[in-house]
This record gives sequence, structure tokens and C-alpha cells, in this order.
Amino acid sequence: MKKLENLTAVELSTWVQQAKTQAKQGQVADRIPKLALADPSWFTVHICCKSGKTITFGDTACVFPLMSVIKTFSLLYLLEHFSAETVFGWVGVEPSDAPFNSLEQLIADRGHPRNPMINSGAITLADKLPGKDASQRTLLFCQWLNQLADCQLSLDEAMLTSVRLTRSTANEAITNYLAYLAETSHLENLEIALDTYEQICCISGRVEDLALLGKFLACENGSLSSQNRRIVNAVMLTCGLYEASAEFAVRVGLPMKSGIGGGLIAIVPGEGAIACYSPALDTIGNPVVGLAFVEALSQKLELSIFG
Repeated sequence: MKKLENLTAVELSTWVQQAKTQAKQGQVADRIPKLALADPSWFTVHICCKSGKTITFGDTACVFPLMSVIKTFSLLYLLEHFSAETVFGWVGVEPSDAPFNSLEQLIADRGHPRNPMINSGAITLADKLPGKDASQRTLLFCQWLNQLADCQLSLDEAMLTSVRLTRSTANEAITNYLAYLAETSHLENLEIALDTYEQICCISGRVEDLALLGKFLACENGSLSSQNRRIVNAVMLTCGLYEASAEFAVRVGLPMKSGIGGGLIAIVPGEGAIACYSPALDTIGNPVVGLAFVEALSQKLELSIFG
């Protein structure tokens, strides 16, 4: 029985309303001025099932920047272009118990990024995207995603301007440290790496676009290597929610990835994908309403991959 596909509108509405009560527990990201304009009460969800059935709730026309959710797909993109052995020579797959932008973690790991889902790993991989400069890399990557899943992602130039005006000092420090370790670093161009990272984080779309991409990770298809799908899902499960990854692996049991823009993608292998947008974040940087909703959905429908 396909559990996700049997979800009813009444069940969906009930679990959404329950989850939305959690919004007051979070805060909208305020370091980037344009992100700070979001209403913490906003919530929308789009579910894509293997059969083609879709289930939606909320203002699904809302457009938001994927921010760190994009890390999932930059990893997938590079795995498809290179070998897993090559990619994991650049970054590791170990979970981190430090914040996603921790320089201390990188120093303790002697400059080898712990995993692709934290900023040091994502900046390192941004340096490896095909293309001569940051703009071309972002364009090629965005085109690949749109062709893969028939979605409508695009670079939000206004969001990118906002990001650049308040460039993260933590990300600058991480990039400088990666470049400083010249003999062991895999970073080839400091400025292009950071510029590419900032640009791909500003790739924006709707929850439907995110769900369509997630469906490709959930279901067997002729477009992606099965091995690469399994690798990305495993890294999402263990690292996708930063320090909270292990806790939610137990509570939800699904590969997930969050972003400070409010996006959240959850993969239900063999069944489909759940994409949410809710800009109120917890102290770790994960969307509180999206996580509460996916947790309720997973527990009620018994979606955990652990049976």
C-alpha cells in the first residue's frame, strides 16, 4: 500500500494546523535583509507521489530562495559529473555536531570539510561546479535542475544583492581558511568559490519545484544513477539538518534537507517527496513548522525508512 498517496485532504489540513502552532517557537532569519521580510506564520506544502498524484496546501505560488536546500542538489550534480571517489576526496560524509557555519569545526578537522551539507563542504563543492565563473556555473546548474525535473527555478537577483550587501563573515573566514591550507586544500579559486556558493543559494522557486526535484531522489528513474541517489539520500539523513540530524532520523526516519530561507525537502524512498516552506527557524537553523508537519505526517502514515 502506498502510504503517502493515500493521504486525504482532511488529514493534511489537520496536521498542517497542528504544525502551524509551532511557528511562534521560531524566528525568521534576519542576517539577510530580504529574508527578514518573510512572515513567520507562512506555511505551504506540496507533495509529489510516484504515480503523479500531487497534494498541496497553502499559497503554493509563493517563491523563496532554496538557500542550503541547494546543497543536496549540488552534491547530486557533482556526483553525476564526477565519481563518488572524486567528490568524497574533496569533502567527507561525517555528521557534524557544530553549527553549519562553524570555522572551529573546520580547523579541528584540519581543513577537510566534514560533509557537503555544512558551509565549508558546500563552498568547496561550489568551487568544483562546471563553468568558467560563478555566473556561468550557477546558470548551468540551474538549467540542469530545470531539465532534470521539469521545474522552473531561477536566480533571484534581488536576493543575491541582499546576500552580497551583508556577506557572511563566517563564510568569508571559512573560505579564507580553506584557501590558506594551500598544500591540502581542494579550493582552486577563493573568490569564485564563495561567489558561486552565494549565487546557488539564491536559486529560487516554489514548493512544487522543490517537490519535483525531491521526487527524482525518491523514485527510480532513467535520468540519475541509482547509486548517486542512494548516496545523496544517506548524506541527507545523517547530515541534512545539521546538529539535529540524528534526532530527526529517530523521530521522522526520512532523508531531509533544510535551508534558512524556510525551505525543507523530505524524501520518501519509492513513494515520493514532501516539500515545505515555512520561514520561522529554530536555533539550529531548521524550519520549525515544516519539521513539525513532516514529523506528524511520517509518524501517522508510518513513512520512516526503518519500517
